[in-house]
Amino acid sequence: FIMAELLIIAVGLAMDAFAVAVCKGLNMQKLDKKQTVLIALFFGGFQAGMPLIGWFIGSKFAHYITSIDHWVTFILLAIIGGKMIWESFEKDEDCGCCQKKLDLKELTALAVATSIDALAVGVAFALEYDSKTVFIAVALIGIVTALLSAMGVFIGHKFGAKYKNKAEFAGGLVLVLMGVKFLLEGLGVL
Repeated sequence: FIMAELLIIAVGLAMDAFAVAVCKGLNMQKLDKKQTVLIALFFGGFQAGMPLIGWFIGSKFAHYITSIDHWVTFILLAIIGGKMIWESFEKDEDCGCCQKKLDLKELTALAVATSIDALAVGVAFALEYDSKTVFIAVALIGIVTALLSAMGVFIGHKFGAKYKNKAEFAGGLVLVLMGVKFLLEGLGVL
């Protein structure tokens, strides 16, 4: 059951990267496999690294907040998911990620921007999971994000931005629902 939970979190976190990857795919005249792999590695790598950093930070302070950890986890996931849902309704005049040429500085900035929420999830991991589970989660998040980013480039190239906002909405909803689950478990309802 915990692997399914971690997979759901990984997919939810990957939706920002997926949306940006769709945007990148839109601008490829011809599908460039090298650029697709590079995009997937950047997004997957940063998305895996951020929760690990968050976990290290959170594990230092976890003992101070164990009595309210379910609330902290709920609030973090609800804010992150709510932000993703909110952004899914915004119009994309210029998404800031749609330049024609792939620039490594820009790609790094986008990878950091799409993985900041994973940092907060890493803090929540410190409150909910043991270290072995966290390392499994981090690997899963990186792999899922890389795969979905590569798929996003392909979808963007093939079909356009049709699914970008829907993916971001779905990812946000998943994170909010996971936060509610952790809260209900902490309150003894589940």
